[in-house]
Amino acid sequence: MQTLPLRKLIAIFLWLICFTSYSSLATDLEKERRMYQQVADYVMDGESLLLKAHDHSFFSIFMESEELPARGAVIIMHGRGYHPNWPELVYPLRTGLTEYGWHTLSIQMPVLDNQSTFYDYLEILHEAHPRINAAIDFLHKKNIRNIALLAHSCSVHMAVDWLEKFPDKGASAFIGVGMGSTDIGQPMLKQFPLERFKIPILDIRAENDYPAVIRFAPDRWKRMQQAGHKKSEQRVVENADHYFTARGDALLVEVADWLNKL
Repeated sequence: MQTLPLRKLIAIFLWLICFTSYSSLATDLEKERRMYQQVADYVMDGESLLLKAHDHSFFSIFMESEELPARGAVIIMHGRGYHPNWPELVYPLRTGLTEYGWHTLSIQMPVLDNQSTFYDYLEILHEAHPRINAAIDFLHKKNIRNIALLAHSCSVHMAVDWLEKFPDKGASAFIGVGMGSTDIGQPMLKQFPLERFKIPILDIRAENDYPAVIRFAPDRWKRMQQAGHKKSEQRVVENADHYFTARGDALLVEVADWLNKL
């Protein structure tokens, strides 16, 4: 009879403990466990990790900069329902930014079942907070202090909510990719309070992004200007859609160019 590798047995055991000890979470930890099992063993670039957030663990991938000393680190947060090694958008960023002098830490964000809507996710924004805090703490233990947050799509809402609650936790820059995406018939209940953030912001979207992302770009820019940070910018990636299908490298170039000008 074939037995499971020790690494996978340990991972399953950890996930069973997490699921039973923190079942009050709305986050679908069982779905996360399945994604971890499907993805972790196939990570060839970087180190697969299980970071601790309160009483549960979550999948992350850390990759060191190819240049030393590094400029800092970027915490990468995937879009709704995906994982830290999502090939369309996350993988090009988490591996490519290391070539520009940045460590990367791609983290698993809270997920719900496939039928869940944007408004369902608004109910669990706070469940991302301990994960982002754990990512910051992990980097601080490595003596990394220059830390940028990069969030795509639904995770932008989670990142902005975190920035409101933890303005002094340690983020030195914020990159929102596809900011303001929602579901049809479920508009944002309030606009992003970007005027309150004192760190530089890159608001970057695709040329063919979702209508709401494009429609509210002027309002976002007005709020960013009110914050008064001279290095904040808005950028557009040409010939791209919301998921940057086949344009991940173009997104990488824009993000790296902005980061390295800070």
